[in-house]
Amino acid sequence: MMIVSRTPLRVSFFGGGTDYPEYFARARGAVLGMGIDQYVYVAALRLSTILDYRYRVSYSRMEQVAELDQIQHPVVREAIRLYGYDRPLDISIMADLPARSGLGSSSSFAVGFINLIFALQGRGATKMDLAREAVRIERDVLRENVGVQDQHHAAFGGLNRFDFEGGRTRISPIQMTAPCQDALNTSLFLVYTGMTRFASATLGEQMENTKSGAADKDLSHLLALVDQAQTVLESDDPEAMLRDFGAMLHEGWETKKRLSSKVSNPHIDSLYAQARAAGALGGKLCGAGAGGFLLMLVPPERQAAFREGMEGHSIIPIALDTIGATILKG
Repeated sequence: MMIVSRTPLRVSFFGGGTDYPEYFARARGAVLGMGIDQYVYVAALRLSTILDYRYRVSYSRMEQVAELDQIQHPVVREAIRLYGYDRPLDISIMADLPARSGLGSSSSFAVGFINLIFALQGRGATKMDLAREAVRIERDVLRENVGVQDQHHAAFGGLNRFDFEGGRTRISPIQMTAPCQDALNTSLFLVYTGMTRFASATLGEQMENTKSGAADKDLSHLLALVDQAQTVLESDDPEAMLRDFGAMLHEGWETKKRLSSKVSNPHIDSLYAQARAAGALGGKLCGAGAGGFLLMLVPPERQAAFREGMEGHSIIPIALDTIGATILKG
């Protein structure tokens, strides 16, 4: 029997950086973002015990091994070990968009693979369970240099605010009117920078600044933008909402660049300036920085000029995912 999990990628609008325990253990953290209609898929098929290998894992490389410890993919190996799944498996990992591009694909995969293992075991789990278990594997088991928002956006989907205080996490769905949600859904675009990177590798300087308190002023400003953005998104006028939200995205991006010298580079700055000149009201680089996708907000009446001005670049319209992590077949 084959089982397939589907988990959304995400875009984070505001608050990124305050979702690290190194920060919210001593101050309030909050983020605002959404799951998007681009996904990570994980398929698993139970294998016969007569084969000369026990695990076959297909992603950007192919692994075919006889023992669990021989699996090179860290999340696959440690999740199987942690949850005690003892049957041979053929695992295939697929995604709508490339990995290491700032859309939380690593955490989306972790949530999706945990969901799949639980389904294979006949084990129930809430979306909060999935998010917390993904955080556990990424941060506690693998010691990855990651925050905790991506796992929650991947598990829950939707457009949400997450507040982090000490050991507590509170989810607050953003209460948008239908006209405002439609306006947002038809105005978001990803622009590919042409570069990929490992998020954990770009975060060293930012984490040092976070631990030392050197980034506290900018992180506090990003936190304040979460409160302001919620008010803007929950307003009644779609045109005003887009105008104000776009301006806030630009303001947040200028603040984010001060967290670390590795967040941006001349190529990214030039591409962002080109996108704004072509009609985008504002935007930001997705994820930790140094590559991946730019997220740009472009109202419908500016989109023809935007596409013309960005000719030659990969532009992908995105919209809200409302389901979150799910099992498609089982």
